[in-house]
Amino acid sequence: MHRVAVKILLCTLAACPLVAQSPVEVGPVAASGYNAFAQSPAIISNPLSQPTLTPGALVLLELEGRFSQAVSEGGGKAFGTWFAEDGVTLNNGKPAILGRTAIAAQAQWDPKTYQLSWTPQGAQMGPSNDMGFTWGHYEGRSKDKNGEPVVISGRYFTIWKKLPNGTWKVALDASADEPPATKECCVLPKP
Repeated sequence: MHRVAVKILLCTLAACPLVAQSPVEVGPVAASGYNAFAQSPAIISNPLSQPTLTPGALVLLELEGRFSQAVSEGGGKAFGTWFAEDGVTLNNGKPAILGRTAIAAQAQWDPKTYQLSWTPQGAQMGPSNDMGFTWGHYEGRSKDKNGEPVVISGRYFTIWKKLPNGTWKVALDASADEPPATKECCVLPKP
């Protein structure tokens, strides 16, 4: 009897919207009901297949999916709107960009000429449920001056913070080139 009750409970949880499973208030960000997990099979979409995901991690993954979708549709203009006033971006070989105004001024790409997409691979909510991080893989697609495709890819890390009004914003977004092959990861250079 106990196993049947557990199966019914798990099936019920799987059918509920992600926000309803979370004690963390996400504010207006989750109001649209966008299912961030339907975008890519690489995204962990089912809490039953990953029972170690906390409700807070699910909130962060949904936020990340909404952020990615907005940027896919709106390009650089949309990118800047997701940052907190004191947000920061860090990119390989470039100086830090400090503040939403400066980030928005730098993020001027058109989604018709440059497509930035990313897939979250993990998330962790902090113990106070007002800050957490996501990480994953990104890809940028454009064309060079000859019309040939250009693809860049790498890893990203986003720190999210909950503002006093209950909305979530990006506190820090950092990206780096694709990591070396697994065999090369932890090998010391030879003299």
